[in-house]
Amino acid sequence: MKIVGLTGGIGSGKSETSVLFASLGVPVVDTDLIARQLTAVGGKANSPIGAAFGAEMLGDGGELRRDKMRALAFNDPSARQKLEAILHPLIRQQSQAELAALEQSHPYAILVIPLLFESRAYRGILWRTLNIDCSHAAQVVRVGKRSGLGVAEIEKIIRSQVPRLIRLQLADHVIHNDGDVGLLEPQASRLHRLFLDGSGSAGKPA
Repeated sequence: MKIVGLTGGIGSGKSETSVLFASLGVPVVDTDLIARQLTAVGGKANSPIGAAFGAEMLGDGGELRRDKMRALAFNDPSARQKLEAILHPLIRQQSQAELAALEQSHPYAILVIPLLFESRAYRGILWRTLNIDCSHAAQVVRVGKRSGLGVAEIEKIIRSQVPRLIRLQLADHVIHNDGDVGLLEPQASRLHRLFLDGSGSAGKPA
């Protein structure tokens, strides 16, 4: 089974695009969703996170206090590295298990990896990469609406990610998402047909 790595900056529309592929019958494994499961009540990552950062980073049910951890991680690079050292191996383990369970049952699967180009961890298993692209201004507006974060916090997150132009250069395929969400569907459908064809080599759509 071929694996397409889907990525994009914060607020670019990764979730909406993955839902479209799922509606076309494509299995989707989302590493961000796995990370949330690992840090929810009963999650495997909570105990090592508590040991590394202190019990104050965990809620009453033992779940990660995501807002507090985000504030620490984006203001302290060493804390972010320590958190990633805990989470990333667990995320890879779970995502690979979910993909293995799909083996041979589908022509291809989508693996959503927000930080795909920031890390080389998944490069060896990917057949193609797909970047969801939008303008910087659109990112700020969308993230602000859904999260309530201030512009300064959003800008800090954006700066911590691979620059937009680099993602555009590195990706095998691009879906543009600056306009209405309805414009995503024809782009996803076009790429779906391409991936089913097995070539995945038509290049970046305009």
